Amino acid sequence: MTPWAEMLRTAATLGIAPEAFWRLSLREWRMLIQAPAGAGPLERTALDRMMEDWPDGG
Repeated sequence: MTPWAEMLRTAATLGIAPEAFWRLSLREWRMLIQAPAGAGPLERTALDRMMEDWPDGG
């Protein structure tokens, strides 16, 4: 069976509204929840660089 409740909770955690979730294809869903092959955790230096490059204005 497909774990719809778990998938909807994950979508909500990602900020995806229910109506947007139901419009996603399976391929799009997988792309949203799976890390690219070989990807590891974001290192602090990379995060700092991203924060400098794209400040949120807050």
